[in-house]
Amino acid sequence: MRVYVIKRIMTIIPVIFLVSVIVFLLIHFIPGDPALVFVGEDAAPGEVERIRVEMGLDKPLYVQFGTWLSKIVCGDFGESIIYQRPVIDLLIERLPVTLSFGFFSMLISLLFAIPAGIMAAANQNTYKDYFFTFIAVLGISIPGFWLALMFIFVFSLKLGWLPAIGYIPLTQDFIGGIKSLILPSTAHALLTAAIVARMLRSSMLEVLRQDYITTARGKGLPERWVIYKHALKNAFAPTLTVIGFQIGAVIGGSIIFETIFTLPGVGQMIYTAIGDRDYPVVQGCLLIIAFSFVLVNLIVDLLYSFFDPRISYER
Repeated sequence: MRVYVIKRIMTIIPVIFLVSVIVFLLIHFIPGDPALVFVGEDAAPGEVERIRVEMGLDKPLYVQFGTWLSKIVCGDFGESIIYQRPVIDLLIERLPVTLSFGFFSMLISLLFAIPAGIMAAANQNTYKDYFFTFIAVLGISIPGFWLALMFIFVFSLKLGWLPAIGYIPLTQDFIGGIKSLILPSTAHALLTAAIVARMLRSSMLEVLRQDYITTARGKGLPERWVIYKHALKNAFAPTLTVIGFQIGAVIGGSIIFETIFTLPGVGQMIYTAIGDRDYPVVQGCLLIIAFSFVLVNLIVDLLYSFFDPRISYER
């Protein structure tokens, strides 16, 4: 296990490097001059050029990339052009909001998806299966931004049950913080749950056709015991991959939901930074998101051996 983990960690390094190159190039190909955004449209041409020199934007791209990468290795993500603060400080402030949103989103998603997938597979070709399959297809088809706006319209404007926008820190007011996260987390969770439920249903159907399931039923074991004790654990291994991808999608998809619900998280900061041409902030945030994807995939790989005893990392 230790050797496998070390090998996987070593593979993370070239992946993160490649992502950093792509992020750096994409950001610099976006039209617009961050120096001009910083000083304003009415600034003198000489002032704009002076700011460009201070920011290092007058140097070739490979020099800018080398300087930025050398700082990243030392834990320095640079300084925000707009906020005039270190990017790492901004990330530390915004990351708890995104993590809270992601945690509640995945929790609600799994609470919906796992029972729905199990029930659909256990009742194949019945009205229960058709109902949950229809809901899953509907969840995959609905655009996330439209669902978020409908949630605001129904549950905030019409019913007045929950706040439409804003965020209250959980450490400041736990109940108020939960209320501010319910709408965005549920809206995103329904989209994620649809994908997980469909995958779990397919995996469960494949496992339920295996010989050992027929043997367990032949021994007279209760159907509930067969489903949850024997089938679910083996069917959950491939579903775990989808869940891992969805955890990464929560972090990446937070841009839409944090912007609509005005949650002061990393996603909203990326959205604002792109409009302001704040290169250091965008690069730092995207690099953190990419690292989160890689880390989640590593954790998922290590969990495989728990759900499927046939998988072993011992060499």
